Amino acid sequence: MEHLLSEIRSCQICASNLEFGANPILTAHPESKIVLIGQAPGAKVHKTGIPWDDKSGDNLRNWMGIDKETFYNPKQIALIPIGFCYPGKGKSGDLPPRKECAPLWHEAVLSKMKNVQLTILVGQNAQAYYLKEKAERTLTETVRNYKNYQPAYFVLPHPSPRNNIWQAKNPWFGKEVLSEFKKVVSTNLK
Repeated sequence: MEHLLSEIRSCQICASNLEFGANPILTAHPESKIVLIGQAPGAKVHKTGIPWDDKSGDNLRNWMGIDKETFYNPKQIALIPIGFCYPGKGKSGDLPPRKECAPLWHEAVLSKMKNVQLTILVGQNAQAYYLKEKAERTLTETVRNYKNYQPAYFVLPHPSPRNNIWQAKNPWFGKEVLSEFKKVVSTNLK
């Protein structure tokens, strides 16, 4: 696993297409129990090199009901984005994840982890890649029907503060989905 992670972190395949260059960011361990698949690192995470080291990460850890120590323990949780590098800024936020990373590296990383009990798909890009035609027409519908993807997957919207409006429009998410999510995370970390 360490050799593979080193190879990924040295990847320069799309570096010329990235505003700030390549800086692949992920964590994984052969004993990881949960795999959290997000979208792509943001600008702050690109600078620190620490996955989910931003407000979105704070929200996500709160949703999970865990502390930073547990979250950043790769024996507990692998943090693998669809795109490993910061894709740059677009008109209405960050650009979507680069399309090269997941097909090139995900299968190799996931095949080295034999204890995975749960895969969390955060955001529309992760859900589209893994659920394919099983995803609903919209992210809202996919998340509303989260039970259809269990036990293999737990689907979530992105925890960005920009999604506070979405959460306000969908109060069922906080009441039903997040309480179930915390239970599932707790059960799978035992």
